[in-house]
Amino acid sequence: MPAIWPAPCPPALQPRREGPAPAADDPAALIDRELSLIQFHRRVLAQAQDPGVPLLERLRFLTIVSRIVDEFYEVRVAGLLHEVELRRRAADGADLPELLRRVSTELHELIAEQYRHLNSVLLPALADEGILLRRRTQLNPAQRQWVESWFEEQALPVLTPLGLDLSHPFPTVQNKALSFIVGLDGKDAFGRGVGLAVVQVPRCLPRLIRLPPELCQARHEFVMISSVIHANVDKLFPGMRVRGCHQFRVTRNSDLWVDEEEEEDLLRAIQLELPRRNFGDAVRLEVADTAEDHKVHFLLHQFGLDERHLFRVNGPVNLNRLAALYDMVDRPDLKFRPFTPSVPTRVTQSEDIFRTISEGELLLHHPYQSFGPVTELLRQAAADSEVLAIKMTLYRTVLRSPVVEALIEAARNGKAVTAVIELRARFDEEDNIQIATRLKEAGASVVYGIVGFKAHAKVLLVVRREAGKLRRYVHLGTGNYHPGTSKAYTDISFMTADPIMGADVHTLFNQLTGIGVAEPLQKLLQSPFTLAREVTARVDAEADAARAGRSSGIALKLNALVDPALIAALYRASQAGVPIRLKVRGMCRLRPGVPGLSETIQVHSTVGRFLEHSRCYWFHAEGDEVMYLASADWMERNLYRRVEVAFPIEDHRLKQRLRAELFELYDRDDTQTWVMLPDGTSRKRAPVGPRPFSAQEHLLELHTRRS
Repeated sequence: MPAIWPAPCPPALQPRREGPAPAADDPAALIDRELSLIQFHRRVLAQAQDPGVPLLERLRFLTIVSRIVDEFYEVRVAGLLHEVELRRRAADGADLPELLRRVSTELHELIAEQYRHLNSVLLPALADEGILLRRRTQLNPAQRQWVESWFEEQALPVLTPLGLDLSHPFPTVQNKALSFIVGLDGKDAFGRGVGLAVVQVPRCLPRLIRLPPELCQARHEFVMISSVIHANVDKLFPGMRVRGCHQFRVTRNSDLWVDEEEEEDLLRAIQLELPRRNFGDAVRLEVADTAEDHKVHFLLHQFGLDERHLFRVNGPVNLNRLAALYDMVDRPDLKFRPFTPSVPTRVTQSEDIFRTISEGELLLHHPYQSFGPVTELLRQAAADSEVLAIKMTLYRTVLRSPVVEALIEAARNGKAVTAVIELRARFDEEDNIQIATRLKEAGASVVYGIVGFKAHAKVLLVVRREAGKLRRYVHLGTGNYHPGTSKAYTDISFMTADPIMGADVHTLFNQLTGIGVAEPLQKLLQSPFTLAREVTARVDAEADAARAGRSSGIALKLNALVDPALIAALYRASQAGVPIRLKVRGMCRLRPGVPGLSETIQVHSTVGRFLEHSRCYWFHAEGDEVMYLASADWMERNLYRRVEVAFPIEDHRLKQRLRAELFELYDRDDTQTWVMLPDGTSRKRAPVGPRPFSAQEHLLELHTRRS
């Protein structure tokens, strides 16, 4: 077969699998999704362990591990436990109790390594830099006195100790809330001899407290609220003797359940369901490793958990709270160098964003290039008397974002503003409800998509009158309209006045807001209708070309590769000899490098300063190079249970640029890229020369101005 980019996987990078290869559609050809996601967690932890990463950034990566493991338990482990309760088997035939055992083993190893690294490496390194996190036993006399005063003035008035007896049963502890189990001796004022008490710490109290500089030896000294309370817990139980005080934290099932077919008002239903998120079934218990066994077993019994879901930790039970340290310490030398995203010259040289787009399609690579042109399109549309209508999907953003403010201003200026707001965006439901309320109050039309199908597409349509005719301007993206993620996630924005794409987007919005048969789109691929079918056909076409001895190739950049049908198609293409290069940040169920099954497939994952989030599908297509950008990963939910969009890039220069920036640079990366092995584990790619190469750093130099 004639060679074509991407080149086949070199034999040295093809780890071998013993025994015959499973068939492409055999469940054994798939890696479990939960175990695959844990491998991503390990890659994030590796960033915290990398001495080449600035020290405070390493601490930030360590706290990110805690945050993503929290969500893993709240959603994925909770789902597995629910399946076990229903005595179901996994779709791939896996034994669910065995899967839960393996998940528990993997996560216990991960969390143990996380705390070891915090205590033995990061905290000593921070102390060497004059940044100290004081334990209660490490406070000097003046600090102890200050902490005692702070406790009495700030904490004591809002803490409510609860002695446990027949009239005071074990409280309902909120999801992920800091709490203490306290052992007591003695009799209280009523003659009660209560042996145990619980203290819940309200979220209004700061978790990280800066000690006064005049009392400190180092420049930056802090104490955790857990240490403050532990040092003064006796004040909550006057006259009693405290026999052990130990922090604990419970994680609960946080998936919302709303029967959309039965509810008449989806917004109201979700509003009523949100408070229950804090009180779902317990799925994990974290407790200080100093807690006595009888207290730990008591807590496990109260939450209905066994020891598989118990984590004894040497340090704060919620390491994510240490993330506040990053902003509280002004040490630029211990952080990534700041940068200013660039703006294309075409945009800066013209004050009219509509003219800029009409003169040629605009492609932005975030965060290296500014998200500003997208918000500028909205801002100008809101004020332009020739703009008649604005339609937009909103999945994740923030309440006071420039995007939301521009939509409100447009509605107040009399534009026909339509916002398709996805109320079921996990963990952003409350913000989205408030955004919907603000937009409706401003006069915008707000809809919540289609029952049973999340609106996950990232689409903006502006209708403008020009020379007596109506013209459509479109923004399509791989990421959310969120000011924070646009600075931390790698994503692509595409802005065009192409009339066919404009007509397709118009049809898409009519589907989302109206009722009718799905009309065919000319350029866009849309789930749940055409996306899976068309990309499968593209994969099969590459396989046909390879079998006929013609050039072929597939390259994909995804956050997740999970769908069994598309994985089977990739296996068939590999068996036909198609070189396949995959960039998959997170979950990947495909097994690469298996003889007879996936020998020509490479899977790489890059974890660096920015979260890789853009999705791109590239097919050789007999030399025509078909390229799509998309909002969709290759997961069942994205392909069959969501409204997603994949949009073609047709301009040859833009395709060349995207191929270079999304694939070829990452092929060279030997500092932050991991090579996936057939068993689902990964090994970090070793530097191949005297000067290691980072794709993200190269893109920073290429597109940004260093501050």
